[in-house]
Amino acid sequence: MEPTFAGRRILVTGAGKGIGRAAARWLAARGAAVVALSRTAADLTSLAAEIPAETHAVDLADRPATEAAVRAALPLDGLVNNAGIVRLAPFLETPLAVVDEVMAVNFTASFQVAQCVARSWVQAGHKGTIVNVSSLASFWGTPEHAAYGASKAAIDHLTMTMANELGPYGIRTNAVAPVITLTPMAEAAWSDPAKSSGMLSRIPLRRFVQPEEVAAAIGFLLSDAASMINGITLRIDGGFRTA
Repeated sequence: MEPTFAGRRILVTGAGKGIGRAAARWLAARGAAVVALSRTAADLTSLAAEIPAETHAVDLADRPATEAAVRAALPLDGLVNNAGIVRLAPFLETPLAVVDEVMAVNFTASFQVAQCVARSWVQAGHKGTIVNVSSLASFWGTPEHAAYGASKAAIDHLTMTMANELGPYGIRTNAVAPVITLTPMAEAAWSDPAKSSGMLSRIPLRRFVQPEEVAAAIGFLLSDAASMINGITLRIDGGFRTA
């Protein structure tokens, strides 16, 4: 049975491209009132031409601007914490400035957005639902992904802690951890067959995941069909083997 989100207002961060855009489209197709956040105004304009969406252009590394954008989006019924960046470099060559940049967007901004939304729910006695977007890189030491993988491992821990602390208020928090997803960002990082073949050989299905497949998993976790699922990180990896 197809889930319905009629009457539900759901915030999607990083909605301009990739997984976030796919999630926004998936949710809108099932009746959700989508509130889309993205750094790039042009992406939001094109999204709003495809689906009914309230849009807010904001750089989530800017904490005051993020706070203002989330408050402007309230009230909400659900949150998809998706916005993220990747900066690839060998561990020994990764500048600390890059670590700070990746953590600021991938972890700290997600923390801030979720905190602002969850506070509004607790104050209103509202039982909302949050899905954080993690990555398979949090489970496996992908070469050149030290900063990115660490940021996503932090998301996994945050998800469990939020589930434990917010669960008594009726607020569910889960995460999805896809293998390489064929977004523009991932295609740039994994376009070299010499690099991608090694990853594909670890996936029994012998392919990477599509953004729409991740969106469907996000939608399931947001839906009433997942009403007793709380605190998990759902791997969407085609059976990825670490060895």
